[in-house]
Amino acid sequence: MGSKSTPKAGKAKTNEEIFAGFQSLRNEQRLLANKISELEMDLNEHKIVIETLRQVSGERKCFRLVGGVLVERTVADVLPELETNREQLPRALAALHDQLTRKGQEINQYIEANNIRVQRGADDAPAPADAPSSAKTNVLVPSG
Repeated sequence: MGSKSTPKAGKAKTNEEIFAGFQSLRNEQRLLANKISELEMDLNEHKIVIETLRQVSGERKCFRLVGGVLVERTVADVLPELETNREQLPRALAALHDQLTRKGQEINQYIEANNIRVQRGADDAPAPADAPSSAKTNVLVPSG
């Protein structure tokens, strides 16, 4: 990744190569943002399930999805595992936020190094009509 900061070291990149590199970085950034959203939803779900399970007997049966397999356990077995997971999720989220910040900096460096001009759609009048379909594609809506 560090070699991208010197694009003219060997031969000059074509516009298509520069654009492909930029798109690749943006896709990586979107993946990180999606993963952050997914983990934030998991954290919220863990909190809700833990609150619910604390109100029931420890000997009551409950089911947990582990690696795609539904497993029958007792509340007393599952609750400590869920609490451990809930404690670890904020650390994972912090690490992903750091990666997202670094990826944003890497994109900015790539833009500067390759003299890329990003059009946001605010420069001309017809662009806002297209903006809802292209600019806001990463909306995550909880189901159920």
